[in-house]
Amino acid sequence: MSLADSERFSDIIQIHALKAAYCRFVDTKQWPQLQALFTADVVFEGFGSAPSGASLEMFIAGISQRFANAVTVHHCHMPEIAFLGPDRARAIWAMMDLVDLGEGGSPIEAPDHRGYIGHGHYEDEYRYENGAWKFAFKRLTRLRLDPLPADYPVARTDLRAADPDWLKP
Repeated sequence: MSLADSERFSDIIQIHALKAAYCRFVDTKQWPQLQALFTADVVFEGFGSAPSGASLEMFIAGISQRFANAVTVHHCHMPEIAFLGPDRARAIWAMMDLVDLGEGGSPIEAPDHRGYIGHGHYEDEYRYENGAWKFAFKRLTRLRLDPLPADYPVARTDLRAADPDWLKP
């Protein structure tokens, strides 16, 4: 393996870790850590938490308010990553999310339901800034959205919580 191949492989691993952190920070409601994953000029499309073209501040405000009392589980799989240059890359990630907004549900995605299970793809663009890959663009597309009925079982929340500092040295 050449040095260039080794560096590109390292970039791929870093992008995987970035995406994993995104899912974990959303699901564990670590909003300042989530915000740090994005470039200052990031653009969002297709999210229920913020209108298309929203700024980073609008997205964080929207998602933190919308998911404040929700139970969410995000999974991303099978990335297809393409490098557009030494400091730019794009990826498509297959995704699945479960969003249980609780009583009152979601008037946008699932009227008269408490949330949804969704399937689709993330289309992300990354930029390498100050020694780290960050999200510079994020689009959510949907293939299927299955509403959670109002009588969907209430999630147990008395389980062991994740340690937000687990990866810190």
